[in-house]
Amino acid sequence: MLIAIVAPCYDEQDVIGRFHDEVQKVAEELLPLGHDMEFVYVDDGSRDRTLAALERLAELDSRVRYVSFSRNFGKEAALLAGLRHASGDSVVVMDADLQHPPELIKRMVDLRGQGYDQVIARRTRSGEGLTRAVTARVYYRLVNRLVDVELVDGVGDFRLPSRRVVDAILDLTEYNRFSKGLFAWVGFPSTTFEYENAVRAHGRSSWSFRSLLNYGLDGLLSFNNRPLRAALYLGMGLLLCTGLYTAWIVVAALVNGVETPGYVTIITAVTAAAAMQMIMLGIIGEYTGRIYYEVKGRPHFLVKATNVERTQDRTPYGTSKDLIP
Repeated sequence: MLIAIVAPCYDEQDVIGRFHDEVQKVAEELLPLGHDMEFVYVDDGSRDRTLAALERLAELDSRVRYVSFSRNFGKEAALLAGLRHASGDSVVVMDADLQHPPELIKRMVDLRGQGYDQVIARRTRSGEGLTRAVTARVYYRLVNRLVDVELVDGVGDFRLPSRRVVDAILDLTEYNRFSKGLFAWVGFPSTTFEYENAVRAHGRSSWSFRSLLNYGLDGLLSFNNRPLRAALYLGMGLLLCTGLYTAWIVVAALVNGVETPGYVTIITAVTAAAAMQMIMLGIIGEYTGRIYYEVKGRPHFLVKATNVERTQDRTPYGTSKDLIP
């Protein structure tokens, strides 16, 4: 079985060589068992010398393929590019910062041999801050009540899908991609195992609170239209409340005459209604914006450099000691 390692890279010049050494060790251990391996690295518009490092790796190892974007298109685009360029019978999707332990690949391959089409690694929350852990649990409980697929806390991109799962993912050509949900949506027999969360080998994560919030909203909006339905129900509820309040005011005016009191109540009601209208317009705008991007039909990414056509001319093997610093 040919196993493809797909690893998106963003500013990973200091760790990509070490990462390749680690996955190369796993490849050597799997080779006697009849498994060969290829490496597909996607440079997501890095600002450092990640591309130069990948070019050097490709010169040292004929199994290395790299794709470099013209700018930063985001991790979802990088994952899509990696899957498109992977020719393996199975594909291991993982990060290049060594937060996904390469030694777990052997376990994934063993489980794949038992007939599972998706082998999913679920990280524990050990070592994380209390605020982030609690926020994640609350988010997943909320989102699973709304979305049409089940999203599991701790399950990310670290997984091994079979070729038919990869082909199914590639058939989904939507522009606004949420890979965690797409892998859950396609289905097929799957199994999950847990592993301890590892620390980044170098540097800091590029995921800020804002980017995590946007990612969470993508997951919420990509697989259902329930927020739109909720906005409709909320509007109907406000209309009912307005009708009841109007009837009460009319009856009070007929019985007691017109009185001045009620200014605070009216201002509160108007402000609350305006706020709910803005929220509903925002929800509608999110869906409209997604339609806008889908209709334009722009490519998910643009490639600046790649060695896919020249891979067969490379010399085999090599280590990160020869990597450009």
